[in-house]
Amino acid sequence: MMLVVFSSRNETLYFAQALRNQGVFFQIVNTPKEAGQACGISVKCSEKILPIVKNILSSRPFRSFVGSFRFLQSGCRVSLERLF
Repeated sequence: MMLVVFSSRNETLYFAQALRNQGVFFQIVNTPKEAGQACGISVKCSEKILPIVKNILSSRPFRSFVGSFRFLQSGCRVSLERLF
């Protein structure tokens, strides 16, 4: 799974709407503290749609994009690895 993080709640919801318009499944989740400075919510989706995510991010002026992260799980512990 992948987490797409913004520092603006408005842009998070705008990005989610763009995914919805593409017919992509996603969830809006609380942003883990490991993701850095964020607005509190992020978009969680499959890494399989990475090309769609990159296309949306490059086609609109998202000024508050923090990054995209992969969930890594080691036993009970979950960490994040930056994708881009």
